[in-house]
Amino acid sequence: MTAEAGLAANKEVVRRFFETFSSGDVPAILDAMADDGGWWVSGRLDGMSGRYDKASFGPLLAGATQIYKDGCLRIEPKSMIAEGDHVAVEAEGRAELLDGRVYTPHYHFLVEVRGGRVQEVREYMDTQHAKEIFFA
Repeated sequence: MTAEAGLAANKEVVRRFFETFSSGDVPAILDAMADDGGWWVSGRLDGMSGRYDKASFGPLLAGATQIYKDGCLRIEPKSMIAEGDHVAVEAEGRAELLDGRVYTPHYHFLVEVRGGRVQEVREYMDTQHAKEIFFA
């Protein structure tokens, strides 16, 4: 595989991952992640920020799906740039909560891909918006 084809393949893995993530299907989301993979969230929000290994990320996702009207947070990639095993993603999210409030985060993700699976996600988002929606 050429380097260019490898970069395109990594971007496709990430595109499919966010498509799966947007379904709210927690087992499928976790299946797309490497067994020793993880997810890191920026900021200092207790109960949200920090690093989650795959085992602790599942319950976090499952709990979140319970507060969304449609059972999911939809994340739509707007642009992607790949270099080596990393894909930088600019994205927008949307979820209506059961109480009618709407969560509309803007994201930057740095996703590491290995062996066709997501190894690590670094999530940068508006922590103030998240605090207002989830912790106010």
